[in-house]
Amino acid sequence: MLEIIYQDEHLIAINKPHDLLVHQSSIARDAKEFALQLLRDQVGKKVSPVHRLDRKTSGISLFAFDKISEISMQQQFMNAETNKKYLAILRGFTPDLMDIDYPLAKENGTIQDAFTSFKTIQKAEINIPLGKHATSRYSLVEATPKTGRMHQLRKHFSHILHPIIGDRTHGCNKQNKFFLEHWNMTTMLLHASELSFIHPKTSEKIHLKADLHDEFKRVMDFMKIKR
Repeated sequence: MLEIIYQDEHLIAINKPHDLLVHQSSIARDAKEFALQLLRDQVGKKVSPVHRLDRKTSGISLFAFDKISEISMQQQFMNAETNKKYLAILRGFTPDLMDIDYPLAKENGTIQDAFTSFKTIQKAEINIPLGKHATSRYSLVEATPKTGRMHQLRKHFSHILHPIIGDRTHGCNKQNKFFLEHWNMTTMLLHASELSFIHPKTSEKIHLKADLHDEFKRVMDFMKIKR
């Protein structure tokens, strides 16, 4: 059963697990289950996703029950009228605060402005050597993307040389192999933790939170990270 964190007659939000696609995709033909179908079967009603969340990213995923709400919410996301927060574990010790203003290219080559702010919540050091380093260093950060480009956080953190642990496309292969061999961890440590928006029908401000999933918590435990 999917964890439902918000529901009314127009909208429904789930805490999406890691490694679950929101809907069918030609780039992941191996997938057998999708949040869209699972949620539809669980609530017994047709639902439509109003924003994207990567397969490997966990956290808040919002759906609409009706077309008007779907279009209204899609416009809020497109116009950057929603507020989103993500938690991520990155390689290395990150700055306490940082803004990343780095344009990103679409698949067709079009360059788009992209802006992310983040703050470091806690740093961790594991007494296991990796490469030329005597220990392994990591940071738990809270990121606030101001724009909504595809793989924005993954690309931005890679750009500043602090990639997200478990990110196979934009991350560090040595780190990903390290986590697999030592802790059998294949999850990408990126979680959509909070979402605020204006309700399309009531104009009420809605603020949603999604708890971390067990695998993310397991990593925080052996890193001795507390929130």
